[in-house]
Amino acid sequence: QVTLVESGGGSVQAGGSRRLSCAASRYIDCMGWFRQAPGKEREGVASLSTGGGSTYYATAVKGRFTIPRGNDKNTLYLQMNDLKPEDTAIYYCAAEPGFCNWPNFRYWGQGTRVTVSS
Repeated sequence: QVTLVESGGGSVQAGGSRRLSCAASRYIDCMGWFRQAPGKEREGVASLSTGGGSTYYATAVKGRFTIPRGNDKNTLYLQMNDLKPEDTAIYYCAAEPGFCNWPNFRYWGQGTRVTVSS
């Protein structure tokens, strides 16, 4: 089994920053973040493939969010800056042992809620 555990969610004012963490039970090369806002379908946010040397960001978060991997490569972060009310969502960590291909990730975390107030 591969377990993904998210943490770091909470309430943030617009323009502020928040850092989410995802702890994996073992190293998987391709990892990413998805989110689901109230009344909307799940959407991809960002993904990272260390072996492939590639990082991808959704247009809505490009230039505001980054997705660094920790010194312990089993940990993935989502650094969220200049947060907007439309970023309010449940954020999910995901991992795929094969090729990165949104949204076809094999393993998923339980989610952590982020609320951005105007």
